[in-house]
Amino acid sequence: MKNSLLVLLIVFVFTACGYKPSSHYAKRELKGSIYVNLIINLEDPRNAVIIKDAMHELIVHRLDSKLVFDKSLADTILDVKLNSVGMQELQDDEDGYNNLYRAVVSIHIGYEKDGIKKSFSVSGDYEFSINSGATITDSKRFEAIRNAANKALEEVISKLAVQSFEKKK
Repeated sequence: MKNSLLVLLIVFVFTACGYKPSSHYAKRELKGSIYVNLIINLEDPRNAVIIKDAMHELIVHRLDSKLVFDKSLADTILDVKLNSVGMQELQDDEDGYNNLYRAVVSIHIGYEKDGIKKSFSVSGDYEFSINSGATITDSKRFEAIRNAANKALEEVISKLAVQSFEKKK
């Protein structure tokens, strides 16, 4: 009797609290099939493609939504733009060469829901080191930007969840 009462109490506590993960609210904000419209920065087109691939992965794996590649079939169109990419020097070695850097990426996301245009920006950074006296190679820079972009896109779900609670204007 005590065991069944304890089990019932535990089940009640965990089901009655009403907790839902932020991805639940993000899915509610982005209903149906989604098309990702990449706005390419002509100064840095290679890095823009990284953003689109990471956004596709986020939509499919984290939001469990359907991704479409034809705009006319989409219920929601996400406009994704790489705002800026920057490299910051963080530390020098004893010979005066930079050996620690930070890649910083800013991404703008826009979409329309119920006739209302919504948008927000996210940013992410990634710190990396290079060998003493060496310069940043293209592959190292590309990898750092990809990691910073992934960190920025981790914020997308929480931003979408917050926007799902905002009142219509």
